[in-house]
Amino acid sequence: MPSSYALGTHFETMMERLIQSGRYNSKSEILRDGLRIIEERESRREVELEELRAALRAGMESGPGIPAEDVFAELKSRYRKMAEDKGL
Repeated sequence: MPSSYALGTHFETMMERLIQSGRYNSKSEILRDGLRIIEERESRREVELEELRAALRAGMESGPGIPAEDVFAELKSRYRKMAEDKGL
């Protein structure tokens, strides 16, 4: 079924150049190629979003975090003890 779209001078000129160069045979071919690129990009985006959602779920299910101050205090305590044990 035929459709009509207003692309503006910039894209019309670009499409004419692509056809004249022999890279494409028609405006329809150019539009199909462009839509395939968008479709691929959207598919990748969906995969990336699902990976992010999975990582977020895993993080939420891992339980509460530990405050950085507590982690650093524990590390300082361990290294102080190691230094004392070595006589430093």
